[in-house]
Amino acid sequence: MKEAEFRYAEEKDVELILYFIKELAEYEKMLDEVIATEDLLREWLFEKKKAEVIFVLEDNQEVGFALFFHNFSTFLGRAGIYLEDLYVKPEYRGKGYGKSLLKKLAKIAKERGCGRLEWWCLDWNKSSIDFYLSLGAKPMKDWTVYRISGSTLDNLAE
Repeated sequence: MKEAEFRYAEEKDVELILYFIKELAEYEKMLDEVIATEDLLREWLFEKKKAEVIFVLEDNQEVGFALFFHNFSTFLGRAGIYLEDLYVKPEYRGKGYGKSLLKKLAKIAKERGCGRLEWWCLDWNKSSIDFYLSLGAKPMKDWTVYRISGSTLDNLAE
């Protein structure tokens, strides 16, 4: 495979970003949980600048994307990059685009002085887990993710 090409998303890409989010959600059997809209993505990605998106391209066509943002490690005393979503269209899988996206994110992390790159993976997604392990990623076995959202978040905020 020739070296992958990338581009950062622009505001005009919100429809495409939402397309990729829905494709990923369908793959993860969670499409019914997607409530994001183009307007919400426009606001949070481009007006509030709370996350970034890069696309990987084949022949100037977007074939995959990664959505990420900065987190912070108190132990390292610096920011890291948290990868929220990584997705490559099924017909382009096996060509190295997923690995290229992760390598690009690693380069961005290093350029920005970040101390780490991290993400979550669904326990049933064995092919992705095997892929991540092949890159040297380490599962955080002693940690459990907790979440508060919806009415529980509302109640706690009161």
